[in-house]
Formats: sequence, C-alpha cells, structure tokens
Amino acid sequence: MATVQELQERLRRPLAAELAGGCQNRVVAGGVDRLLAGPLANPFPKVREALQGYGEMDTEARAEALRGALKLLGDDQKPAQRPPPTAHWVAPLTPAPGERLALDAPLERLDTGPGGARKLSTLGLHTLRDVLHAYPHRHEDRRAQPDLSEVEEGQKVTVQGTVVSKHRRSPKPGMLIIEIVLETPSGGRVKATWFNQPWVEKQLREGARLVLTGRVKKFGRSVQLGVEHLETVDKASESLSTGRIVGVYDSKEGISQEFLRRVAYAALRSAPLDDYLPVHWRKKYSVTDLGDALWGIHFPSDEAQLARANHRLRFDEYLFLELRMLLQGEDAVLQGKRFEARGDDINTFEAALPFRFTNAQRRVLLEITDDMRSDQQMARLVQGDVGSGKTAVAACALYLAVRDGYQGALMAPTEILARQHYASLSGYLSGLDVRVGLLIGAMTPKTKLEMQTRIAEGDVDIVVGTQALIQENVQWDNLGLAVVDEEHRFGVQQRRRLLASRPDVLVMSATPIPRSLALTAYGDLELSVIDELPPGRTPIETKLIQDNFRQQAYGFVMGQIRQGRQAYAVTALIEENENLELLAATQLAEDLKTILPEARIDLLHGKMAAAEKDDVMERFRTREFDILVSTTVIEVGVDVPNATVMVIENAERFGLAQLHQLRGRVGRGAHQSYCLLIAGEHSQKTRKRLKIIEGSTDGFVIAEADLKLRGPGEIRGTRQSGIPDLRLADLANDEEIIVQARELAKHILANDPRLEHPRLQYLRSELQNRSSSVAYREVI
Repeated sequence: MATVQELQERLRRPLAAELAGGCQNRVVAGGVDRLLAGPLANPFPKVREALQGYGEMDTEARAEALRGALKLLGDDQKPAQRPPPTAHWVAPLTPAPGERLALDAPLERLDTGPGGARKLSTLGLHTLRDVLHAYPHRHEDRRAQPDLSEVEEGQKVTVQGTVVSKHRRSPKPGMLIIEIVLETPSGGRVKATWFNQPWVEKQLREGARLVLTGRVKKFGRSVQLGVEHLETVDKASESLSTGRIVGVYDSKEGISQEFLRRVAYAALRSAPLDDYLPVHWRKKYSVTDLGDALWGIHFPSDEAQLARANHRLRFDEYLFLELRMLLQGEDAVLQGKRFEARGDDINTFEAALPFRFTNAQRRVLLEITDDMRSDQQMARLVQGDVGSGKTAVAACALYLAVRDGYQGALMAPTEILARQHYASLSGYLSGLDVRVGLLIGAMTPKTKLEMQTRIAEGDVDIVVGTQALIQENVQWDNLGLAVVDEEHRFGVQQRRRLLASRPDVLVMSATPIPRSLALTAYGDLELSVIDELPPGRTPIETKLIQDNFRQQAYGFVMGQIRQGRQAYAVTALIEENENLELLAATQLAEDLKTILPEARIDLLHGKMAAAEKDDVMERFRTREFDILVSTTVIEVGVDVPNATVMVIENAERFGLAQLHQLRGRVGRGAHQSYCLLIAGEHSQKTRKRLKIIEGSTDGFVIAEADLKLRGPGEIRGTRQSGIPDLRLADLANDEEIIVQARELAKHILANDPRLEHPRLQYLRSELQNRSSSVAYREVI
C-alpha cells in the first residue's frame, strides 16, 4: 500500500513536468483535469482545489495555479495527513496507464477475462458506460475485522480469512451440512455452516481465501456463522475486496462479486472521466467532479469520498431527468399569450361565488396570474386534495382569459366528469355573461358540428369536453387557456395536440403526490399546491376492520341505506389481471345480494365501455340503486353527494395514496361519511401501514408516507410518469437536490433550448446515451 509521501511524489512529478513544458496541458495523458479526477489526488484536496478548471485557464493562470499546487506538495506545506488508525484511512486505488476507450465502447474491448463480456451482457451491461453506472447497491466496511469475542448473538458480520478445514455430513436423508473452519488474519477461528447448498462446496477447498457474511451464533467461547453471502478472493483482486470499503453489486448465479469489482476497476482505468459539468456549475451546487464521484462510488477510500460520490451522482440522475422532462414538454421557453389578469376581475368572480376563497386558493391564484401576465407560456400543475377547490380556481383563471378576449378549454378524462365540470362552470359563471359549451363523444353528429362551428366562430367562450376537444376537426378562434383535469390519464402527446395554438396550460390533479415526486413526474410543469380545505367540511371517519368482522361492516352499510344513503364497495386489483379482478367484483356483488337482500346492488368494472360506465354512474347518482360494487375504476370519478360509505375490501393490496383517493369518493354532501378498510391480512406490518390512513385525512402527509413505503413507480406508475429507474436517488429525502438540479436544467435550456453550444456537446451526448427512449432522443 502506497504511503502518503509516495502518493505525494507521484502527483508532484507530472505537475512539475507540466509547468516545465510550458503549461500546454499535454504532459499528462488526458490533461491535468483528468489526473485530478483520479484517486491519486484524493489525499490532497487543496491541490485539487488550486487546479480546479485547469483546462479552461489561459497559460499564465495555469502557471500560477501549478506553482501554488507544487508549493502545497512541497516540504513546507504538507498535504492532508493520514488519519490515526481509528479513522481507517485507505490509500485510494490509482489508475495505471493503459488504453483509453470511448464510453460507448463494447465490453469485448475491455479486459474482462474469458467469457467476461458474455457474462456481463446477461446483467444488461454492454458498454463501458453501462459498467461505470452500474453502481453497487450497498457498501461493506472491510477495513477492520470484527472482534469475534465481542459480537452479539444474531449480529450480522463480515469476516475474511483462509479455510483450514472442511467437513460434510448428512444427519438424515435429504439433509447436507457443510462446515469449514476459517482462520482470520489475527489468528482467530470461526466455524461457518451451509445447509443443503452442495454447489458451494467446490469453493471451500483448504487454503482458499474467503470473505463471508452471515449471522453469528455463539456456543460458549466458540463462534459459528450461518453464511448468507460468500466471496472467494485471489491475490490479483485482494486489494479490491478486502481491507477497504467494498461495493456489493447486483448479480446472478455464476457471476461473482470479485469478477464485477475487477471489471469496474478495469472500466475506471480505461474510461475517459472528463466532466460534462463545467467547474462553475460544480462550485455553485457544491458537487465533486465526475472522476472523483465514479471512483468514489465503486472504490471509496473513505466515508467522505463515498458521500461526495453519492451526492454528485444523485444530482446527475435528477439533472438528466429534469432535462429530459423539460425537453419532452417542449414548453419550457415557448412564447405564450399575455393576459392582463386584472385584480378587479378576480374580485368580480369571487363575489359571484356562494363562498369565499381560502388563503391557499388565493396564493395559487396569484401564482397563476403571475404566469398569465408573462410573455412565456404558462405550464403549471395545481395539486389539491379532494374538495380543496381546484375547480373554482381553474374557473377563475378561465374567466380572466375570457375577460381578456380569449377562449378557454377544460378537458376531462371521462364524459361523466366532463358533464360534472360543465355543470360546475355553468354555475360559477352563469351570472357573469360567459358562454359555456360542452363537447363530448356521446353527442349526435349534428350537435357536435354545431358546437365545433361555434368554437371556430368564437361564438362560445369556454368549452368543456373530453378528448373530443383535441380532434383535428376542432378549430379554435382564439384559444388562450387550456385546463387539463387529471392530466396523467391523457399523456404528453395528447396534451401537445391541444397546445398547437400555444395557449397557457393549467393541469389539475386531485392525486396528492409529494413535492419531490411532482418535480420529477411533472418535470415540465411549475408546481402549485392548494393545501387547505374550506372551513366547515366534516372529516370522513375511517375505520380499519379485520375481515372476520365483515358481516358487522356491511350491517353498518345497511343501516346507512335505511337512512336513505348510498355506499361503494371496492375490490382490490389482483396482480394486474382484469379478468380475476372482474371475477372478484362479480363475486362480491353476489355475496352482498345474499347478505343484504333489501339493498339494490349494481356493478362497475374496467372491462365496460366508457358509455356503459357513465350510464352506471349516472344511475347511481340519481339513486336508482343503493350499493355500487366496483373495481378501482372509480378512484377518480363523479360526485355522488348522497354516497356516505366507502368499503374497501383487501385494503392491504392498495397503496396509501390510492386508498385516500378512493376514500375521497364519499364526503361530497352534507351528511357524515365513513370509510371502512377491510384487511384480509393480519400482520403487524399491514396494521401499521393501514393505521396511517386511519389516522390522517391529509392527502399530502399520506402520499409522503406512501413514497417512503413503496417508492415512486408504484405510486404513479413508472411508465405513465416517465420516471426511469433511479439507481441512487431517494425521492423521499432528496427534495433539496431535486430543486437544485431542476434550477440548473431550466437555466441550461433557457439559454440553449436544444443544447447546441459546443461546450454542451458532452452533456448533450451523455443525455442522449442515458435515455432509453428512441422518441426522446429525437427531441434533441
């Protein structure tokens, strides 16, 4: 292991040669920045700082920086000293000179040993870039052996040593026990055991060097290890797998951790680790350079380098995600309409309402009107819990657009929701001389044509509709503002068709999602949150019930029906199988007809045509039956003020955010409402999770809890949201990093919307290569 003095001299020599050669940045292969990106400079942070951005300096500045760096490496000023043994400092791995490969070079060109490239392809790794960004999923500290005399029963430890004996026995037919004794470097011995794993035996020869991880069992003074993870170590890779902080990679049978570390090391030595982020951006956002980050994530010399690496690479994941979302949206820097959005008009609209705006509604309206007065196209997401008053805010914005001489559109995902919005807007605007129209697929061709003609001639001010609004034969006279309800049901391409005339865009979502997830899933939209409910609303009472009390739960439902109320009963999604889900809902409906013979019961499910679903919901709304048995298709739906009970079967199969959405189907009227969660699983973990929804009615609190428990893909659906598999990012805790990455992404695209500047070509190339979407690559 190299001493600090040896490392100091190895760094000093090329820097002195660079100064003597006239500071042309040619003495060191790849340049001085490349040298500093490697681990050789890790023990000398002041040297790295003195030479930061060397490649961008003029000759005079380079000479001055080199003289300062060499002074730091001289005898009068020592570099960062090696910490005392308790700090477990490990000399960094140093890349040896060798062939430089392009990042997209196939792995056949990398020295991975016989059949190495083929093995790596089974893990989805095909290029040098793939290997560099296949980060360890965890790290183990192997710098010091645990004192086996002090470890506790059941504690998980990692030990390394040499096999001194092996024994196999079969106490009874069908059982094989393999035992070895491992001698550690300190001379201690530990017995390790495998049950019914004959395939490991060939790795357990006497004299083999092993690293074992497992749970400790104590028998008097002797220690036994129930092995969970085994690595063999040879002399060639010992420095990669022992005596340091070691990464553990995702793998599969037949591909060892030792092999993956050797490949990562070879990739780091062969790769050009130039940085696509200029020095001034790295300084502004306090992130380390890319070389330090990649060496630090695969082979950290200490905890500090690992932390720097993790921070930088998480920042990069969010930066590329935000750039991608903004480029897909294509509306980050578009010119839009410019409205006056007068305060007097807001007051006029509010005076016509039967209620006053809440403070949260006023705050969001201010954010909307600021956007409307700007030259740039508004692209804003308004999030708010069920009943928070999003529609009233949207109606006010539409009214302001009409007052400025523009038309407005409100697009809903279903015809029944479109009719509901049409009724709401007509009510809000009836006394304000605003003409509101409806355009949906169920209209007769003649009625449709009449509405299309009125839209084209400017004879209607606001049109509410479904996807009929984005059909090619709809021509707008002067569309100024488009409001899209529950946008994720449409998709980006459908929204773009509505944006052909570049109206301002307001997206409404009643699905509370955490701010961190909103900033990524809706990366092309600014974010507003209505986080206050109107006063006087009666909270929904939620009760968690075990399935052996189902009879009592439906007895309560019948009591509500006798009082003239209605109820929902929802069955859980069954492994994304619509046929099984339909079967479960049909069976529940039949069961309830037996249990509650007085009740009128009907069924709603995902295999119905849209018109059929609308018909069932309309009959439920007009009280033609008492209990609607449904699959999850009613998660976002129409108002039925008379429905006061929501029963959710097998509640443990739903995410918390989805349970909250389903609960929001009741509580729409003046009567006290209830949500009964019937749990088919009785574990403590399930009860703890469902207790969160039982104890809170705040959708954002619940969504944060759901994100921490289940991750982003399951909350919103990774495919729908466009969020890729984030390898290091932690959406539940990374809001500050996300905001910074978003700020930089917006700054970059505001100045260069298509990343065409020569200094951004590396960033552009990396962005294209990290995107799995061919369509997305075409955007840039």
